[in-house]
Amino acid sequence: MNYRMPGLSKMFTLALLISTIFFTQAQEISNDPVVVKQGEDLFNMNCKSCHKVKEKLVGPALAGVDARVPSIQWLKDWIRNSSKLIASGDEYANKIFNDYQKSQMTAFTSLKDDQIMAILAYVKFKETEVVATPGPTSPNSTDSKNQGGMPSEYLNMILIGMVVILVLLLIVLGFVVTTLRKFLEQKELSEEDRELVNSPITFGSFTSSPGFIFLVTFIVAGVGFKTVVDGLYTIGVQQGYEPKQPIAFSHKIHAGQYEIDCKYCHTGTTKGKSANIPSPNICMNCHSQIKTGTNTGETEIAKIYSAVQNNKPIEWVRIHNLPDLAYFNHSQHVVVGNIECQTCHGPVQEMDVVKQFSLLTMGWCIDCHRKTDVNTKGNEYYDKLVKLHDEKKNGKMKVEDIGGLECSKCHY
Repeated sequence: MNYRMPGLSKMFTLALLISTIFFTQAQEISNDPVVVKQGEDLFNMNCKSCHKVKEKLVGPALAGVDARVPSIQWLKDWIRNSSKLIASGDEYANKIFNDYQKSQMTAFTSLKDDQIMAILAYVKFKETEVVATPGPTSPNSTDSKNQGGMPSEYLNMILIGMVVILVLLLIVLGFVVTTLRKFLEQKELSEEDRELVNSPITFGSFTSSPGFIFLVTFIVAGVGFKTVVDGLYTIGVQQGYEPKQPIAFSHKIHAGQYEIDCKYCHTGTTKGKSANIPSPNICMNCHSQIKTGTNTGETEIAKIYSAVQNNKPIEWVRIHNLPDLAYFNHSQHVVVGNIECQTCHGPVQEMDVVKQFSLLTMGWCIDCHRKTDVNTKGNEYYDKLVKLHDEKKNGKMKVEDIGGLECSKCHY
């Protein structure tokens, strides 16, 4: 039997090799919603600036990519380091490289196997996704301008109410004067008294009367008081601020037309306090190949090249600026709270020039914390808190229920 062992060993090794190759080639792409959601986040952060699922963008459409490439393992190698694969002489890699005018794909060396498979799961999901008809606007959604805690509307109502009361008092006084006149006309009066009772009301006598002077003084004082209070509440509020930038960068084209995810350029949103302004290097990921702008031709893009060549930063003008006494963390809201950028910054995908959309006042933030539900699904950290909340209150747990209104959360 010993003379057969080498043959059996070779057959076993060959079978193992074939099964390994087959497994690598035919790794199953998950349809688990959790994996698909993870893939969506990864796609938006890493792929969206150059790829769409069903349409060609800077790079090819990704629909059916798992069937087009030689193997899933080949695709992983390409994503992590396409330059290495091209340099190795790989036929398919060089074909893609030449088909797309030798555009160099960014190397994503940090992506793990399960993350790449999650991206493929999202792509596969989007291939078969049916676009839903937009439904009615949520009744809980409100305009940013109505969430600021500004007292202007209340002051208007108070002022109008007091004016209405004064007008009613004047009408009542008119009836009282008419009644008194009729009563006095039936009495025996002296000539002077009768002349006073029957004296006509002229414009001059009306405007010089104490009652009219009081009414005018009250209205002027009320309007002046309201104007002062409104002015005090607008100190430090820069809503609508829209400065001219050193480069005519259009969010409408990048975030709107090309659907580049905000987090691709503003990388700090998922990592820490500041969203950070993208460096020219991030711009060059696309503009090393795209040299003509949709609106401005080559003029504005040339400024990016100049900044890179001269090693000088682009002096962007800051738009959103909270006072130093307030602490705000982007990653806490974007990653943990799953808050969309547009919630605070408005429809930036529709803005050629970005402006401050929201009030960003303390009242505006507090109003949001009172109305926003805490996303506790699938997070064991909240299990006990949800249980305690359900024992004491009805309805969903809001941010204010987990300390969202504590002074030290924002003022430390």
